[in-house]
Amino acid sequence: MGTPDQTGLTEGTRHLDTAPAKVKELRRAHGRLSCPPMEENRTPAAFATPSAPYCAEESFTVTAQGQDLEFHPGGSERLAALLALIDGAQESLRLCFYIFATDTAGRTVRDALVAAARRKVDVQVIVDGFGARASHDFFVPLVEAGGQFFEFSPRWGQRYLIRNHQKIVLADGARAMIGGFNIEDDYFAPSDGTGWSDLGVVLSGSAVEQLALWYDELERWVSNPKANWLTIRRMVREWQPGNGPVRLLIGGPTRVLSSWARCLARDLIAGERLDLIMAYFSPPFWMMRRIGKLARLRGARLVMAGKSDNGATIRASRALYKYLLKRDTEIWEFTACKLHEKLIVIDDVTYIGSANCDMRSLYLNLELMLRIEDAELATRMREHIGHQLQGSQAITPAIHKRRANPIARIRWWFAWFVVSVVDYTVTRRLDLGE
Repeated sequence: MGTPDQTGLTEGTRHLDTAPAKVKELRRAHGRLSCPPMEENRTPAAFATPSAPYCAEESFTVTAQGQDLEFHPGGSERLAALLALIDGAQESLRLCFYIFATDTAGRTVRDALVAAARRKVDVQVIVDGFGARASHDFFVPLVEAGGQFFEFSPRWGQRYLIRNHQKIVLADGARAMIGGFNIEDDYFAPSDGTGWSDLGVVLSGSAVEQLALWYDELERWVSNPKANWLTIRRMVREWQPGNGPVRLLIGGPTRVLSSWARCLARDLIAGERLDLIMAYFSPPFWMMRRIGKLARLRGARLVMAGKSDNGATIRASRALYKYLLKRDTEIWEFTACKLHEKLIVIDDVTYIGSANCDMRSLYLNLELMLRIEDAELATRMREHIGHQLQGSQAITPAIHKRRANPIARIRWWFAWFVVSVVDYTVTRRLDLGE
């Protein structure tokens, strides 16, 4: 069976694989590579699965490159932070979510938005027509209170397979919240049972200004009944994140690499160490190849899902373990509960937001990732990843070999084919009109 690279899905990335040594020299000259290498000579004993019960890390704050960041790994703290943003807004609220459920959490957030609208706050909500169960009827109380509700796309039609996977909250244009979480009970439940382990980030600083500009682009599109999908593609293609240490990156259905995919590719090419937590991991082969190289430089540590609402995504990831383990990649599966977090640390660069490392997030879905180049932030996020290992099982070559019986391998590669080739290829052809 072919790999993603062999199916021709990675055009536009190969040109980025040039002169990485020169980039590294420039980074060293400017003090770029401050991250330490991983411990050498790791043995299977060093990967022993911790026996202590897992608890989500307490909320913590970091100031990096002029951005004040509050990280909320715990579900209840994440919901409290979201409601505090809504309740504290005085002028405007802007929300955009992929999933907005009609359960207890969904009603709680909606009612907080209704209360804000009644105190004359300008409230707008955008939900994805494919992912959200909350429709116009659910938001009638908000509309009656003076708020606005928009559905990103119709559920059916040629273009419905593109999903607005972004998670955005903006309060008064001054504070924001992003991450991987949606509005549903499981995203705010304790991370030791049926809930999702995720990460929400409340931020203030220049990134909020960029986020407000991007939201305005989305709002103009969803509020225009004549808007077409060429406009969305142009919005993504023409988005300018700049070249500074703080960049708001956008992903979406373009024929060339989006700012999100392009920056990630360049950082992987020029980097030396990778730490990653990823709910869905089935990347193209150019990324696999680069991860293998990083593993043999300063190390690559990957935490993937051991539990999910979609077993095919776990099996698709496991199809890639043999390649990675042969190249000394450190692999863990998070098993304390379902994993939904999306966090990447490459040297001194941190990525956090809505995107997974899979074909959809890299090439199709509308995604939002905040990229910050800051050594102290990168160190703190590596500590967070280390905390997540308390709820994870180390996947050694021996463990993987025991799992990889012939039937399991067939199931893994079939899942990879469906997730990475069939879904990606069919959806891309439909959505781009090829």
